[in-house]
Amino acid sequence: MADDAPRWLDADEQRAWILVSQLTMRLPSALESRMQAVAGLGYFEYLVLSGLSMAPGRRLHLKDVARFTGSSLSRLSNTVRRFEERGWARRESDPEDGRSTYGVLTDAGLEVVRRAAPLHVEEVRRLVLDPLTARQLATLGEASRRIVTALDPDGPMEAFVDPE
Repeated sequence: MADDAPRWLDADEQRAWILVSQLTMRLPSALESRMQAVAGLGYFEYLVLSGLSMAPGRRLHLKDVARFTGSSLSRLSNTVRRFEERGWARRESDPEDGRSTYGVLTDAGLEVVRRAAPLHVEEVRRLVLDPLTARQLATLGEASRRIVTALDPDGPMEAFVDPE
């Protein structure tokens, strides 16, 4: 076998990969549809607002919000522009780095997050947490950390996770 030949998946790897593929495609859609129907927010919009709400002072560099949500700065910029129009967020220049911009969650934006959060938590519990045992959840968390680290050498953005 040549050194440049693909390393084909064995049966176990293929089964696992198919399940991961189905998970990564179906879960965002399921979270999106319920959030949109009940709260009038897209899942991505909720993630942006939620990320800002968990940041110290409800303010975070937009490049970090993009990293937290796994999006491009362009997509995030369009979303933040819409939030500014609704009064949910504003941009602030970083006085220490003129090339960087903060996204800041307003009181109105925080209220949107507070209204949507119970729905989000309910769906996360129903679709992800409740079907798993504590051990399975720990394994999923560790596996996800490793995959996110492979995707982003800076690793997962866990600064928002309360250690308690």
